[in-house]
Amino acid sequence: MASTADFKNGLCLELNHDIYSIVEFQHVKPGKGAAFVRTKMKSLRTGKTLEKTFNAGEKVTTARVEKRPHQFLYKDDMGYNFMDTENFEQMSLEERLIERPNLLKDGQNVDILVHAEEEIPLSVELPPFVELMITYTEPGIKGDTATNALKPATVETGAIVMVPLFVEQDILIKVDTRDGSYSERVK
Repeated sequence: MASTADFKNGLCLELNHDIYSIVEFQHVKPGKGAAFVRTKMKSLRTGKTLEKTFNAGEKVTTARVEKRPHQFLYKDDMGYNFMDTENFEQMSLEERLIERPNLLKDGQNVDILVHAEEEIPLSVELPPFVELMITYTEPGIKGDTATNALKPATVETGAIVMVPLFVEQDILIKVDTRDGSYSERVK
């Protein structure tokens, strides 16, 4: 059990026969009336978001969730296949459990959130940044770099990332996995 004072981003709660992860929360103390906590939570089983308000000090049930290191192997008809890096067991997961599956590269290390009591995989967390090779992009036109203009570029996983005009084909770039945006060129 935990109270609303223990809320933090990423905390997992059991609510309505489902497991939710807190995406954002805000303590509100109005001038009149009791304080409360406004939260935005994401279901780890269905991916849906829920906005819920708790009274300050209210007790909630936390879920025991473990992060386990895995390596992405390949994608086939059954789903996305991962290998546990500790005991080398393989598992296949559905695409809905992965936030941005188009940024997964073969051999990439990820963390899989597993409900510790039921041993059910809940979601796949990619690292904050991944390095990907650009396989195709239109060449930049000289003199077009005065503004922050962007152009589409296809990376090795098939995802399309908006990059600055000076970025060329066959260059390694860093992509932010939280929003799928270009971060920088890899030196």
